[in-house]
Parts: sequence; structure tokens; C-alpha cells
Amino acid sequence: MNSEPADAGLGGEVVVMNNELQAILNYMEKERGLDREVLIQAVEYALQSATRKDLARNRDVRIAIDRKSYDIKAFAKKLVVEDVTHKDEEVHVSEALEINPAAELGEFIEVEVTPRDFGRIAAQTAKQAIIQRIRAAEKEVVYDEYKDRVGDIVSGSVRQFMRSDIVIDLGRAEALLPANERVPTEEYQIGDRIRAYVLDVRSDSAGPGVVLSRSHPSFVRTLFQLEVSEIGDGIVEIKGIAREPGYRTKIAVVSHDEKVDPVGACVGMRGMRVKNIVRELSGEKIDIIRWSDDTRTYVANALSPAKLAKVTIDEADPGLVHVVADADQLSLAIGKRGQNVRLTAKLLNMKVDIQKDEQEADFEKQLAEAVEALAAVEGIGPENARALATVGFLTVDGILAANVADIAETTGLEPEVVQSIHDAASGLAPVIATEAADIEAAPEAAPEAETREAESTETEETPEAPEPEETPETETPEVEDAPEAEAPETAPEAEAEATPATEEPEEVDAAPVAEPAADAAPEQADEAEAAPSDEEEK
Repeated sequence: MNSEPADAGLGGEVVVMNNELQAILNYMEKERGLDREVLIQAVEYALQSATRKDLARNRDVRIAIDRKSYDIKAFAKKLVVEDVTHKDEEVHVSEALEINPAAELGEFIEVEVTPRDFGRIAAQTAKQAIIQRIRAAEKEVVYDEYKDRVGDIVSGSVRQFMRSDIVIDLGRAEALLPANERVPTEEYQIGDRIRAYVLDVRSDSAGPGVVLSRSHPSFVRTLFQLEVSEIGDGIVEIKGIAREPGYRTKIAVVSHDEKVDPVGACVGMRGMRVKNIVRELSGEKIDIIRWSDDTRTYVANALSPAKLAKVTIDEADPGLVHVVADADQLSLAIGKRGQNVRLTAKLLNMKVDIQKDEQEADFEKQLAEAVEALAAVEGIGPENARALATVGFLTVDGILAANVADIAETTGLEPEVVQSIHDAASGLAPVIATEAADIEAAPEAAPEAETREAESTETEETPEAPEPEETPETETPEVEDAPEAEAPETAPEAEAEATPATEEPEEVDAAPVAEPAADAAPEQADEAEAAPSDEEEK
């Protein structure tokens, strides 16, 4: 009885819907790889939700889709009674027997209750529900496919942007690249092909269930595993990775085979292996260091290429390392904006304290003072003073003690410039020597005075010496031409006699005189008396 209006309500709309449903199922099964039975169950569930809104009183409704003809029918459970009072919940016993001959009073049987407008209204209402259920089915398929691929690298193309997040098309599935897993220095356009690391696979998320990452350190680890065969074979092991995405990565490796160099294996022939990884990371720099079980050696390797003066581990805090570096190596050890030391701390999982060598600092201070002192000399200048001090010429005496050619060769300065510097230093040297002599001469003033008095006494006795000069004129040329003073074979006695005669006038002139007025008068008188006597003889 009730089946007649139900059949009359279907008509051609049901046939059209069946054809559309079949086409959708064929497309989803072929293109998305979804199981047909899963899709049919999803459609049945969606139509069941839509039908319950029309059959408000009877909530126990079941939708059945024929697997061959794709006919859609709705069934509701109704109570078998003799007198029907609630048409939506009860069915007459005669009608129940036609449906099921074994039906009895007081039992529930399924009765077809397909609405008349089910082909039009139900299809519109169930559209969104069907889409949602199909998406859920897709997520289940994606989850089953990718749940075991966490840690792998997949490739896809950029499909769309969701604010700062990127939706990646992996072919049969969609993945999400969140903003916090992107590399700050990379920019993407729709359609770009990228590779990413499968970070997580979720089954209860509203969006794509596969979460990708390009900034995770394991992304670099997996790239090395794919590129370096020794790592894949287990000969070379990656002991640690520290990364600042887009800028620099430090990776520590060790070899379990003495014949295999871990660093060389990762670099590859002419650097081809590491170049491929750098290209994939959009030019990110990679430092490959050798791992060591000795913490001091490990720290020195991690802070390379800086050369460290000293590495010590804090006794009170084993997680703290103290590093001392020379002044010229300090900035290299710290790195640009502290990048090198930060990555080292991440790699070691320890705190790193870097300080400058104090002894080196003292030397730099002395060097600066020497440069300042030399620059103050007129004719040298700051630049020349710095060049001189750098190669070891720290004082004026040091400059004067060296040859001009040696200074020019050592400093690289022009010989003319070095000569002018040497002349400037020579002009300053007498002043320095005089000041030093005045300081040293103070305690020796008394002995020098006594020496001068003794010399003056000797000079007073010397005027008697001219008497032997009255010898004949024939002896005069012999005295002038005699080579006795210059000949090395002259007897000591002859030298002793000749020395006073030749040196007396010089000693008289050079010796300081304590009383020049009193001593000079007799000498002048003697000379005056001696002069006329010579003329008389002539």
C-alpha cells in the first residue's frame, strides 16, 4: 500500500542519479585509488543522514544501494499491528505479511519508505555529506599509505597557499608544509617542484594528513643517506647534526672502517656529493667535521677552521666547555653573529664559553704602545710604524741596529722610505743617548773630576819637552818622514818615546782645565820666550 507512492515518487530522477553516482564512483576508484565498496558505503551513510530529516519520527532508517543497478532504496523498521495509529512507526499486519510472510504481530520488520522526492531533495542534501565522507575515505587511504613512510623524502608540486602554509600535491594525496617547517630564505610559486621530509602523518586532522618539513635537521640526514652510499651501508655513521635552516649546517661523521675517510666519503669526488645536497638546500652551507669521543678534540673540530689555544671542561659543570682562542682567531671561532659557536653548542649539546687569550692581549697592548711610540717620531708616521712593529722593530735602537736593506726586505717598504725612516731614527738617537748619558753620569761625577785634575797636572809638566827640539836641521825631515808610529815592527821603547811627543799638543788642547787663567799665563810666557830664541838661531 505504502509502496505505491514510494515507487511513484522515484521516476526518472532516480535513474539520472544512479547514472551520476556510477560515474562518480568510477572516477574516484580510478583517479584517487579509492575502493568502490568504501565509496558506496560512504554514499549510503550520507543518504541515510539526509533521509532522517524527512522521516523525522522514525530515526531507524537504512539506505541500501544495489551494487549492480545502483538503485537507492530507504528502509525503516516499523511495528506490526492490527490497527495503525502512527503511520511512520507502525505497519498493518496484512502489509507486513506481503513483505515478509513470517511476520507476526508485535514484531519489527523493515519496510521500504523511499520518499517521493528522494531523487531531487535527498541528492541535494546528501551532496556535502557525500563529499565529506569521500574526503574521509581518502584520508584513510593516505594514512594507510604514508603512516610507514615517516622519515622518508617525498617530492611534489605546490598546489595552493593557505596563509603561510603550503599545500603540496603528492599525486594521489595532498600534504601540508607548515610555515614553521619552511626555510626562511626560500620562496615558492604555484607549480614549483620541491622535495620535503615526511615529518608526521595524522588521521584526525581537518586538513591534509601528511605534514612535511624542509627545515628539520633530519631532512639533511636523509639527504646524506640517499647521496652517500657509505652512510646507507653503515660504514660511515652520522653522529650529530646542528642546523640553522637556510644558512649553515654542521654534521659530525665517524667511520667504522679504518680504510674509509668519513669526511672524504661525504664530500665525494671533487665535492660532487655535498654539492648536490647544497643545491637541494638552495645554497645552504654545510660543515662536515670528524667526530671524536674526546670532548676537547670534538670541540676543536666543531669550531674549525678557527685554531684554539686551549680547551677545558668545567669541573663543576660537565656540560660547560671553556675555550681560549687567540685574538686573531676569536671572531672566526664565534662566527658571523655567533653562528659558529651556536651550532657547536647544539652539536655537542653543551654550553660553550669562548674567551680571548690574555697573554695575546698583553702582547697586542705592547705592540700598540710600540706603534704609538714609533709613530711619534717625526719622519716615520703611523703606517710605517705599524709595518715596522708588526715584523719586530719595536724601538728606535732596533731600527738603527739593522741594515736598511734588511728592513726593506722584511717590511716590504720601499728602500727610499726605509732610508728616510732610518735617518729619522738616527736624528733621534743622539737625543736619547744624551738623556741616557746624563742619567748615568750623575753618580760618576766625582771620579771624573779627579781624572780631570790629574790630566791638568800632567799638562802643566809637559812644557819642558820642547828643549830636545834644538837638534840640527838634518834631523827634522827624519822626524816628519819617519814611519815609526805606523810601522808594526817598531820597538816598544821607540813607540813610548814617540807617543808623548806627538800626543802632547792634543792632550793640552782636549784636556779640561779647572783654572784656565792661572795655567794659561805661564804657557803663553814660555811660548813667547821660545819664539825669539828660534829666530835668533835662524
